[in-house]
Amino acid sequence: MDGIVDLPRAMALAWPAWLASWGRAVSSATLEPVLAALMAAAQRGDRAAYGQLLRDCAPWIMAVARRQGVSAGQLEDVVQETLLTVHRVRHSWDPARPFLPWLSAIAARRAIDLLRRHGRQGAREVHEPVLYEAAADEAEAASETLERADAASRLARAVAGLPEGQREAVRLLVMADRSLKEAAAESGRSEGALKVNLHRAIRSLRERMLGSDG
Repeated sequence: MDGIVDLPRAMALAWPAWLASWGRAVSSATLEPVLAALMAAAQRGDRAAYGQLLRDCAPWIMAVARRQGVSAGQLEDVVQETLLTVHRVRHSWDPARPFLPWLSAIAARRAIDLLRRHGRQGAREVHEPVLYEAAADEAEAASETLERADAASRLARAVAGLPEGQREAVRLLVMADRSLKEAAAESGRSEGALKVNLHRAIRSLRERMLGSDG
């Protein structure tokens, strides 16, 4: 996926998304399916999905950095470093695993690195990219169980409300993790039509899922 998107430009475009989301709490259970779908599409080469992913990750990265003790004036540095790391190790994310714990571990490490450069010690570290996916926040696990169930229910309703072609694209390319070639063979639709339907579905789901928390 090298060259899939102009990373500096995508990062610059993330700043307005931060400002829009600064005072708006979005639960991880609501955000997870949206970002996971964007990342899955990005791994298949969808440039628009990858750019949107980087923009939508910014507020979450800021929240992680603030919990690590990063000051407001240094948040931009943590987000830049985190997005660059995501770009470098994006291949290590497994679509079968949650996206936000993977992202949170990267953001926490970048925050710790910044604090250490400024003479402060972080509480814990994740040393290898391969361990990022195992860094779930255990303290929030219990409280998020009900949130995940509620979000799954809302996601199912949102998907059910999509047009048939978009539902099929989500089912095959995201839920069943089919390749474009496999999905085209199974559905009888062209790869181009599936990509268009998936892009429209993700945009619609993003508006419905995130908009419901606004």
